[in-house]
Amino acid sequence: MALGVGLLLAGCAKPAALSRKTIDTAVPVTVAAAESVPLDQTLSVVGTLHPKDEALVSAEVEGRVEKVFADMGDRVGAGQELVQIDTAAYEAQAQLARANLAKAQANSANAVQNLERIRDLRKSSISSPSELDVAVAQADQWAAEIRAQEATQAMADLNLKRSHVRGQFTAGVAERLINAGDFVRVGTPLYRLVNDAELKLQVQVNEAYASQVTTNQIIRFSVYAYPGESFEGRIHLISPAVNLDNRAFYVAAVVPNPERKLRANSFARGELVLARNQPTVVVPLGAVLNFAGVSKVFVVENGQVKSREVETGRVHEKSGQQEIRRGIKAGEVVALTGQTKLLDGSLVRIQTGKTNVASLAPARQANAELPRP
Repeated sequence: MALGVGLLLAGCAKPAALSRKTIDTAVPVTVAAAESVPLDQTLSVVGTLHPKDEALVSAEVEGRVEKVFADMGDRVGAGQELVQIDTAAYEAQAQLARANLAKAQANSANAVQNLERIRDLRKSSISSPSELDVAVAQADQWAAEIRAQEATQAMADLNLKRSHVRGQFTAGVAERLINAGDFVRVGTPLYRLVNDAELKLQVQVNEAYASQVTTNQIIRFSVYAYPGESFEGRIHLISPAVNLDNRAFYVAAVVPNPERKLRANSFARGELVLARNQPTVVVPLGAVLNFAGVSKVFVVENGQVKSREVETGRVHEKSGQQEIRRGIKAGEVVALTGQTKLLDGSLVRIQTGKTNVASLAPARQANAELPRP
């Protein structure tokens, strides 16, 4: 390590070639080398967590609410009964329909027997053709009556079933909209259910990144309710159209939520991982100066500094490094201290005892060091 630092410092300045006056006027600085480390290429995103399944349960029959079995915050399963609506009346209608069907079936059976008897008598020329016609008509009439009563019974049974309102999927009750004793009509909202075991994170991505976004890419994000904790989802839907107002398109990621820590409609902030383990130039945070929206560093070359504008990326707080997307290359040396006294072309004197040796060593941390949003 001592040899590497010595070589670096030797390349930055040549003390033997400098006069005593030059050395005295040079600005003392500490330095570090820009590094190239493998990091994920990401895109910052913000969005909203929507329930993957959501339903507004409404009444399919009218009547007075007899019983309410679930309240806000309850967990209900698929097929679990939520509400009973005037079940006694619909049970009575179903019984009446069954009785009418049985009556029609009995009359139909009698009409068929009578038809068979008339046909036998007709063979012996005992009955007249008109009697046979009447018997055939009666048999057909009661057959039609059976079909009508079967339809009536099916509708009565369906209304009876609908009077016992049940959930369609496993969900949490987000809102209860009725009480026992309320009179409801067909279409009256009863409950709002959300399936929060799996959520959908919807974000917008600038159209410039359209060619880089694909399904199954990871979105890492955080929510206000759990600061410092990270969650993940995978893209499963990509909108085929760009919004003309902001030149962005929607992307949706499925987010497993087995512990139900995340809540539907929460705000989320995070990053979309576009590519994994991409070579990325980083420098220590102290090397980057920001003023009036411009970021720059002082590059040390042969005992002098050159001011160079750079395009910055993410800040990695754990490693104390700043991504540099454009402006410098790995291996170039930048000033860490004394920048307030530096101008473009200033002479510098490297303080060897305070050089950031750790920053000159090869980076040993890659994606494990990525901070969470």
